[in-house]
Amino acid sequence: MAKVKSVWYCNECGHKSFKWVGQCPACLEWNTLNEEKELPESHTRFDIAPKEKARPQKVKEVILDETKRVSTDLSEFDRLIGGGVVPGSLTLVGGQPGIGKSTLLLQVSQSLAKKGLKVLYVSGEESAAQTSLRAKRLGVDSDNLYILSETLVGHICDVAKEMKPDLLIVDSIQIVYKGEIQSAPGSVSQVRECTTQFMHFAKSEGIATFLVGHVTKSGDIAGPKVLEHLVDTVLYFEGDKQHNFRMIRAFKNRFGPTDEVAVFQMAGHGLVEVKNPSQIFLQERKKNVAGSVVVPTLEGTRPILVEVQSLVTPTVFSSPSRRVTGVENNRLLLILAVMEKRLRFPLHKMDVFVSIAGGLHIVEPAIDLGILFAVASSMKNVIIDPTTTMIGEVGLSGEVRNVSRLELRLKEAKSMGFCRAIVPMHSRRGLTDEVAEGLDLIEVEMVDEAFRALSPYKPKKQPAPPQHASV
Repeated sequence: MAKVKSVWYCNECGHKSFKWVGQCPACLEWNTLNEEKELPESHTRFDIAPKEKARPQKVKEVILDETKRVSTDLSEFDRLIGGGVVPGSLTLVGGQPGIGKSTLLLQVSQSLAKKGLKVLYVSGEESAAQTSLRAKRLGVDSDNLYILSETLVGHICDVAKEMKPDLLIVDSIQIVYKGEIQSAPGSVSQVRECTTQFMHFAKSEGIATFLVGHVTKSGDIAGPKVLEHLVDTVLYFEGDKQHNFRMIRAFKNRFGPTDEVAVFQMAGHGLVEVKNPSQIFLQERKKNVAGSVVVPTLEGTRPILVEVQSLVTPTVFSSPSRRVTGVENNRLLLILAVMEKRLRFPLHKMDVFVSIAGGLHIVEPAIDLGILFAVASSMKNVIIDPTTTMIGEVGLSGEVRNVSRLELRLKEAKSMGFCRAIVPMHSRRGLTDEVAEGLDLIEVEMVDEAFRALSPYKPKKQPAPPQHASV
């Protein structure tokens, strides 16, 4: 027998090294290399051989067939993945424990099983009885849904070959393993080899396959980065599981648009689709409060109105605190620096807290102007007109830059009852009369112009409460 060699794999990027080093030379992370036994090369490594050898073709002679999709009757989920499930595709679903990954896939299984499609749900972390109990709670009772409690990849593929399901779900990829690899399940070698095995199986058999993935303490999907490169689609649950809302983002999609977001609400009977996220996120908004601004953001192709909240208080420490939720911390620091330099705000004496209400994480720069006004409103204790929204990217010199798809954002704001919008200069030229009608557009070039254009809002005085006689 050949001698088994030991190699070292990085848990973060999957880099292979023949000796241990403290810092990974590829991703520069510390103490991430673990020792594993090297898998000997074999012709039957993945137990699946191609039906015929591939031959080169001319680009113009390739037959382009329309991608067949199967609708799941969950409109939010179908829109997220590009219109429906593609046969032979491999999808990775990641998220924190208990956030709703298994619940979503059971609901998708029920929807497809009702259409007469055969679904095989492989539960490696739970027994068949536990999975069946959860399915009954969700109302899943189709005769076309089968449960298999197994963790050996070879056995899973053999059962799937014999059964020939239309949909295969593996929960999860970190618990299944290949017997010829000596490392434990969840290691870099096991995750990489098992994912490659399922990728070959899905493509050769034409079975749509979903893999459930765990996350690390930093929030990334556990395993090497090659795991995300092997699959066709990467879906990730965002937000905190303590919130009722579940945001699912498509970080990668070979069959549809990326950065799409689907919003669900967790209920006792499963995940419920949210058709109008803007209304949900703004339903608890307090209008007559300083430090609150509504900004229309764009997630994929969908405009969503979100509330930016800020709290600015004097600090007693030499180093002020900067805390942010839902926005990148570096983005906040950039905006605060612009406010100090261009607007003369003494923020070096203040603690600044910024949050996106509802748990949504915003990565696009179009929210910059909203953050700036929210911080200024809280610091000056001035209420901004609740019917005013603002859109724009803030540059280092204090200029307000244009953003993409402004018309979609303004149309969503107009439908939610907003009457005035602060937009970058020359934005009116690209807008249709239908959007501009009934909406007061204030075009600004610099942030100081925006402050002069937005007059302070004075709320109506509430009647004094009746005086009760003391006893």
